Amino acid sequence: MARPSDLALAQSPSLAPLLARGALLSAFKRPRPDADFPRTRLVLPGLRVDLARLAAYERVCGFPTGEDALPVTYPHVLGFPLAMRLMSGRGFPLPLLGLVHTSITVTRHARMPAGGSYELSVHIEGLVPHRRGTEATVVTEVRGGGDVVWESRSTYLARHRTHQLTAAPREPEARKPLPAVAEWRLAGDVGRRYGAASGDRNPIHLHPLTARLFGFPRAIAHGMWTVARCLAAHGVPECCHLRAEFRAPVLLPGTVTYAARDGRFELRGPEDRIHVTGDVYPA
Repeated sequence: MARPSDLALAQSPSLAPLLARGALLSAFKRPRPDADFPRTRLVLPGLRVDLARLAAYERVCGFPTGEDALPVTYPHVLGFPLAMRLMSGRGFPLPLLGLVHTSITVTRHARMPAGGSYELSVHIEGLVPHRRGTEATVVTEVRGGGDVVWESRSTYLARHRTHQLTAAPREPEARKPLPAVAEWRLAGDVGRRYGAASGDRNPIHLHPLTARLFGFPRAIAHGMWTVARCLAAHGVPECCHLRAEFRAPVLLPGTVTYAARDGRFELRGPEDRIHVTGDVYPA
C-alpha cells in the first residue's frame, strides 16, 4: 500500500461546510471495497486545546472538569474535522450520508496535559469488504514532543448491496450480561449539547424532525458520546488500550443501563438490547 503523502493545515477545518459538502456529494458516490481512496495524511501542527470547549465536553460526558489532562476520548473530537475533510471529498468513494461509525480502538501512551501543544494527523488506512457493504478505517495520531501519545482506528460502514460472498464475521464468544451499575435517564437535548461541545452537528442527533428525515423515530445520541459517558463512569488508566463497538442507536430521550465488570463495559436499553460494548485495560 502506498505511503500517505502529508498535507499540513494551518487550522482545523470547519465541520458545517464539510458535512454539507459530503451530503451533497453522497448521491454521486459508488461504494465498493476495491475503489480508490485519498492517500493524503492531513497534519495539523501546533494544536492547542480550547479550554472552554473542553470543559463543555467534560460536563456533557460526565468527566471531571478542571483537571489538566484530556479525557481519553477527546482527541477523537480534535481529529474529527480532519477525518470529515477526507471523507466528505470527491475522492472518498463512500457516501457520507448513511455512513455508520461501527467501532473504535484507542491507545493512550502517556498523560496528555490540557494546556499542551500537539501535532494531530489523520489518514485513511484502507477499504475492506463487509457482509453489509464496504468499511473504511480512519487512523488518527496525536504527537506530543515528537512522540505518539495517542492513536486510534475508527471503522465506518457504508451499507450497499454486495455482489460477492465475503467471509462471515466470527461469532463473538457468548457472554453473560454484565452486572448493572447504574440507570441513566437521558434528556432529549443530549445530542444538541454534545454537538455544541464537539462540533458534530449531524441532524440525526439534534431534533426529532431532522432525525425522521433519515429514518429514525427520534434523535439519536452520538456514538462517541455513549462511549465517553461509559468511560467517564468506568475510569481509565493513564496509559491504556480501549475498544468499543457500536451495536444499536440510543434514542433520545430514553433510559439506558450502564453495566460493567473488571475491564468490560456495556450500555443496554429495554429488553437488554446492547447499544455499546467495549473493554479498557492498562497498555
